[in-house]
Amino acid sequence: MINNTTIEICIGNIDDAVKVASYPIDRIELNSALELGGLSPSLETIRTLKKTIAVPLCCMCRPRGGDFCYSEREYETMLMDAEAMLKAGADGIVFGFLHKDRTIDVERTGTMTDLVHSYQKEAVFHKAFDETEDLDRSTRELISCHVDRILTSGRAVYPEILQGCKILHDLHEKYQKQIAFLPGGGVRIENIRDVLQISGCGQVHMTSKRQSKGGYLELDEVQLQEMLRQIETMKE
Repeated sequence: MINNTTIEICIGNIDDAVKVASYPIDRIELNSALELGGLSPSLETIRTLKKTIAVPLCCMCRPRGGDFCYSEREYETMLMDAEAMLKAGADGIVFGFLHKDRTIDVERTGTMTDLVHSYQKEAVFHKAFDETEDLDRSTRELISCHVDRILTSGRAVYPEILQGCKILHDLHEKYQKQIAFLPGGGVRIENIRDVLQISGCGQVHMTSKRQSKGGYLELDEVQLQEMLRQIETMKE
């Protein structure tokens, strides 16, 4: 934690997770295939990291790219994937279920949350939330499912994330005693202070990524260091 700010870094491979764990961060959101928006990591990646680093790992549970309307077979597999990740040491599961009309699938969300909580871990609803039309209603539905945290940009896309942060501020003020909001999606060096100040959520999700020579998205440590410096010097 820096400056009373909880910092979560989104990572797409094992080497970058080890690197980022040396910084003063609070959580890693562990994925594979960030190029596809983030998919489920392998079980061996989770097991190895739990033996190697102390930073909590919230693991993405997403079997494919594209939308968040899953078939029954996909859904059942996701539940099995989530349980396997929890048994492997995941400290939280990041997921999202929507209906075709882009409303929250409350039944599936509740089932997944109950599973995660049965292991005393965190249930995190990801940016599928931003695809819903009524964020207030969606928040209330996720509260009813006992979800712990929502990763969201307030429906904004880069570079307009600060407009979304105004929405997040209102949601946070209204529901902060019932659910946590994690601003993320379009957080950059030039806006990270404003994201934190406008949203008022006290936490931030960022990727600090660049295109690697190998064609995948990797950690940019120079960018990460500058973003952490921006947080550290916010009160100056």
